[in-house]
Amino acid sequence: MNAERDMAPLAPSVVRALNDKLYEKRKVAALEIEKLVREFVAQNNTSQIKHVIQILSQEFALSQHPHSRKGGLIGLAACSIALGKDSGLYLKELIEPVLTCFNDADSRLRYYACEALYNIVKVARGSVLPHFNVLFDGLSKLAADPDPNVKSGSELLDRLLKDIVTESNQFDLVGFIPLLRERIYSNNQYARQFIISWILVLESVPDINLLDYLPEILDGLFQILGDNSKEIRKMCEVALGEFLKEIKKNPSSVKFAEMANILVIHCQAADDLIQLTAMCWMREFIQLAGRVMLPYSSGILTAVLPCLSYDDRKKNIKEVANVCNQSLMKLVIPEDDEVDEAKQSMTLPAEPTSEESFSKPEAASSGESPLVDIAVLNQPLFFPCSAERIQVTLNLDGIVQVLDCHLHDTSIGMMTRIAVLKWLYHLYIKTPRKMFRHTDSLFPILLRTLSDESDEVILKDLEVLAEIASSPAGQTEGPGPSDGSDARPGPVELHVPARAGQPSSSGTKGLECSPSTPTMNSYFYKFMINLLKRFSSERKLLETRGAFIIRQLCLLLNAENIFHSMADILLREEDLKFASTMVHTLNTILLTSSELFQLRNQLKDLKTP
Repeated sequence: MNAERDMAPLAPSVVRALNDKLYEKRKVAALEIEKLVREFVAQNNTSQIKHVIQILSQEFALSQHPHSRKGGLIGLAACSIALGKDSGLYLKELIEPVLTCFNDADSRLRYYACEALYNIVKVARGSVLPHFNVLFDGLSKLAADPDPNVKSGSELLDRLLKDIVTESNQFDLVGFIPLLRERIYSNNQYARQFIISWILVLESVPDINLLDYLPEILDGLFQILGDNSKEIRKMCEVALGEFLKEIKKNPSSVKFAEMANILVIHCQAADDLIQLTAMCWMREFIQLAGRVMLPYSSGILTAVLPCLSYDDRKKNIKEVANVCNQSLMKLVIPEDDEVDEAKQSMTLPAEPTSEESFSKPEAASSGESPLVDIAVLNQPLFFPCSAERIQVTLNLDGIVQVLDCHLHDTSIGMMTRIAVLKWLYHLYIKTPRKMFRHTDSLFPILLRTLSDESDEVILKDLEVLAEIASSPAGQTEGPGPSDGSDARPGPVELHVPARAGQPSSSGTKGLECSPSTPTMNSYFYKFMINLLKRFSSERKLLETRGAFIIRQLCLLLNAENIFHSMADILLREEDLKFASTMVHTLNTILLTSSELFQLRNQLKDLKTP
């Protein structure tokens, strides 16, 4: 009896019925509770309402006895129905004990908890949104429940909650994102399906801008895309497709940089669908964001370049990767060669020109500091490139490292090797000054690539080497003079052996007399020496590709310079047999090749200098 008095204002008959094992008796008790609470609402008796909810929660819903817990759940639902629109004032007290029952070992009890929460949420509607995270957390667990009845009940509650979120403009997206970011990495198929369904709903609500938080969930979405279930993969494809549509509509508000590395990772996925989807996203990012993607070029190339050699089984991935590669290459512009200088000009005072130095001999001789015009210092600095371009820095070192690694990798396909060489050529054209810092490290592998089995690879390789040998930027880089009037390195750097019985001084004299033109730089002669060394060490290369390589070089560079320099180097060749073979090869090319037509006419007419 004392226990029954403690349950007041609940009547003893109601208490007994709530503890009954029969559902019908518990339902009758719930109707009595609903009637009682309605009276308290009419009287505005909030203290009694709270007391009833507390009893149902502590003494029943959280009881050790399963039938009592079932009674508590139906009683709490009855309270909510009786409270109507006022239920929002008591939602925390109503929801928490019900959610606790979601973890009950008894599947029937979990089902009743689902049913109770459905009734609570249905009455409260938008008032439950401040408690959305705990509801979502509970539902995400029930979505993977092994009992089909519980799962079915949770789906009804889930649909109701989605309707409420869709029709409301008070959803707290900022507060929800951390939970979504955590749950999106679930490996359970049903939990994944639940997560994707919610993302699709949130995407469809105009007032909810999920795109702002895409960087936080994009990685998880790509992981779900690799699920074994076709249905889940399809749902995830749809969600990613909707995001991409939104990105294309509003590129100015997209955080491209924060998602670039995520795409780089998934562009290298073993799963074809993940890789293709990530590559399609990368294509759009490069085209929409432009130079914003440049700092991530080395990672993008690491992901894209191997795909260029895929066979027809991965044709789609190969085609998209090719577009990514071409689009990224177009982002590199001549101004990228001047960024360092632009930055320096912001911090370093300009050195006086020779005219300025000579125009103020008195100041220089007297030791006085020349006066600086303050008006000049106050002028804004002018840069040839736009502010946007200055802010985005091309990580050339990283790009060259990736390209170099791919050239050294003998397992990569022909199309990848060609793409690497096209990149190197493009960089030497667009950013020659910066590229020549890497020439000494690239030169050996470029020479070795001449032994490639593919003629197309060799042609591209020769284009790169020819650009290195003729670029004006090479005049001041590496060994040799920097004034451009004589593009030959000195004898020490060239390591040209003297012929037997010939004084070393004559070798030096021969080098000094080597031909050069303003279009040839310090690397030209170095290239000729190393090319002949390669022919000498690889006689098969000379036999099979020697004439082909020399003919192509005559098209790319000055044919007369090539023949003069090779003749000059062969004068000091110690291996006379090799020298004889080379002379024979050069003579044959000179007399028969269409590429040497102009030089033959010059020799015939004695028009050469």
